[in-house]
Amino acid sequence: MKETLQELTEEMRDELSEQAHYLVQYIENNDKNAFLNSFDELHTFDQAIFYVSLTAQLRHQIIDWLKPVELADIFDEIDPEDVDFNDLLSEMSPHYAAEMLAEMYTDNAVDLMSDLDSKQLALYLSLMPKKSAEEIKRFLKYDDDTAGSLMSTEFIAINQQLSIGQAMVEVKQAAQEAEQINYIYILDDNGVLVGVISLKSLIVWPDAAKVAEVMDTNLITVSPADDQEEVAKIMADYNFVAIPVVAEQKMVGMITVDDIVDVIDEEAAEDYSRLAGVDVVTLEDNPIKSAMKRLPWLIGLIFLGMGTASVIDGYNYLVAETSILAVFISLITGTAGNAGTQSLAVAVRRIALQEKKSIFKSLLIEILIGVMIGVLAGVTIFLVILFWKNNLLLGIAVGLAMSVAILVANVAGAFIPLIMDKVGVDPAVASGPFISTLSDLTSVIIYFNVAKAFIDHFMMH
Repeated sequence: MKETLQELTEEMRDELSEQAHYLVQYIENNDKNAFLNSFDELHTFDQAIFYVSLTAQLRHQIIDWLKPVELADIFDEIDPEDVDFNDLLSEMSPHYAAEMLAEMYTDNAVDLMSDLDSKQLALYLSLMPKKSAEEIKRFLKYDDDTAGSLMSTEFIAINQQLSIGQAMVEVKQAAQEAEQINYIYILDDNGVLVGVISLKSLIVWPDAAKVAEVMDTNLITVSPADDQEEVAKIMADYNFVAIPVVAEQKMVGMITVDDIVDVIDEEAAEDYSRLAGVDVVTLEDNPIKSAMKRLPWLIGLIFLGMGTASVIDGYNYLVAETSILAVFISLITGTAGNAGTQSLAVAVRRIALQEKKSIFKSLLIEILIGVMIGVLAGVTIFLVILFWKNNLLLGIAVGLAMSVAILVANVAGAFIPLIMDKVGVDPAVASGPFISTLSDLTSVIIYFNVAKAFIDHFMMH
């Protein structure tokens, strides 16, 4: 789900409040027929929101009235990150829960069951049909954030020897269980994936035509071990609504666009977390837990910031002799930090888009950008100081220091993520707070060294 359950519940109250009110009344009055008739009119997404918003006592009644396969459709719509599935499953009998899990789409059931403790997992697997249990066990072996953890096995595959007419009959029979039917995958007699055909093509081509003659053999596939971010990029590049997952030439699953939307949302949240130096993926209402998650970065940056403080302390004599220098410390460090953060954001985005540029070329571009920005910012502060303090040399010193500080921060913000990407480390780890604090250190060193060169010429105030 793209919103929190709390937000969705509020939305449900706004848009479906009257219908939800009647549904609750039907449950409380034990009016099964009226409830089921009204409940069936809702989209399964709205059914899921209604279900999780109820008390455990009211959910018990719904469990009594719905078959496991019907509740499975509802659970397919629930995001495991939004609710505690342990609590929801504990409200059902183990046999009912196991049957419901077996009826869910495999990828959704795996997402749900991966958070269960080993004892619960073993219990539900033991109560499931053998085929479903083996399939889920196989999926649970895949690492998180890989294609294997995302794929579903509810796809339609037919033999290449069929005619279009025969293929249509098979598709109609299999459509009820398939997660999507936009693409029909074509296998040879050995089960090897050899082609794909769209539902539109099946409808357009005459019944007598052979599937092998009209299928598309230009296959774009992924393997179970491929990173989910790479899969998302492929699907975005080719505008796919689904992509086959192939291992040893045989199709083992399919990833649909709804899973990729979740991946994009998840990856964006993780990158933003790293850029901000705080976890925005898992939001905490508990202030103590929230504070504990934020503290590590802040404590680490305190020690890095101590480097800046030490540099300033080392130039105490300079500040004592020319106190006006202290006025511009925060201005230079702040401007350089902002420039570094901008450069970092652009660099991380370029890496995400996999732009094919060498490190040398990227570095040269950032140097040119840094020079242009630094010169313009330096000239601006020079003119401000010249008119404000009427001090030409002070204006030159501060302007020159700002120009060099911005150049260094700009290059660092672009270069550090590129190096991290080359050595296999997520470039987003070079977060905004880290680059900003690093820029503070370098800009203070630059500022005081430039100022020292001009110290004999500063006017004492």
